[in-house]
Amino acid sequence: MSRKVIITCAVTGAIHTPTMSEYLPITAGEIAESAISAAAAGASIVHLHAREHHNGKPSQDPELFKQFLPQIKAASDVVINLTTGGAPNMTIEERLKPAHYFKPEVASLNMGSMNFGLYPMLNRYPTFKYDWEAPYLAGSDDRVFKNTFKDIAHILESCSDNQTRFEIECYDIGHLYTAAHFIDRGLIKAPFLIQSVFGLLGGIGPHPEDVIHMKRTADRLFGNSYIWSVLGAGKNQIPIATMSASMGGNVRVGLEDSLWDGPGHLAKTNAAQVTRMKNIIEGLSLQVATPNEAREILNLKGGHNVNF
Repeated sequence: MSRKVIITCAVTGAIHTPTMSEYLPITAGEIAESAISAAAAGASIVHLHAREHHNGKPSQDPELFKQFLPQIKAASDVVINLTTGGAPNMTIEERLKPAHYFKPEVASLNMGSMNFGLYPMLNRYPTFKYDWEAPYLAGSDDRVFKNTFKDIAHILESCSDNQTRFEIECYDIGHLYTAAHFIDRGLIKAPFLIQSVFGLLGGIGPHPEDVIHMKRTADRLFGNSYIWSVLGAGKNQIPIATMSASMGGNVRVGLEDSLWDGPGHLAKTNAAQVTRMKNIIEGLSLQVATPNEAREILNLKGGHNVNF
């Protein structure tokens, strides 16, 4: 078994808030250092969001991305993947700004509108460090992350001239069928990266049968034209990633998806999660893909063709 497994590391995201972990990267310097160290630990791809420096609030302001993207590129050949999801309370115009401006090799793309329930996390913390955190979490019980068919088409078409390829985020079985719809329309071209997401409230659950169902459905819809990856939320991160690696897939880890490095232990770095996953992959007699091997697998345009 000599195939190469792509490890994506999602460095900070827009789900967790600063109160939840002192180790969550917030500033440009922290995000850059965390991405660079994750790449050194074995990540082929780093998936990046930005946050306001003074309070950690998610932001899609390109000026914030400018403060860490060149630094990461100068220090590593890691593939940089920018979010078009931003945060669930942002408009599509806000969410698309970084991908349009920086023309990355890869960008994330959620395959549908969905409930995105973060409010259960409110009960875990008696107080919050910043005023925005509690309302942000509480408001998710009446908030829909919006990505209509029109929105998805707009994202795909508006990025096509930049040759940006997509990490296609599928939170449920219906999202796989939506991806198939856009493939039929010619807006998504092979090879494409299908990322199945498990364990977020509003999407498919984290049971092993859910993982198998996702993989079986994707195989039926896409055949040999796709590359499969998974992310498991919270405590599901490593078990589901291990399933994926053993089933022929790729993996995503990182503090965006889970704050933990084992039961009851906060991960101090993104690199710690990458290292744990790399050890599991190698324990399965598989090899971790380098950034350039990931570029070849995903048919990416190369790091020299981005706007940063």
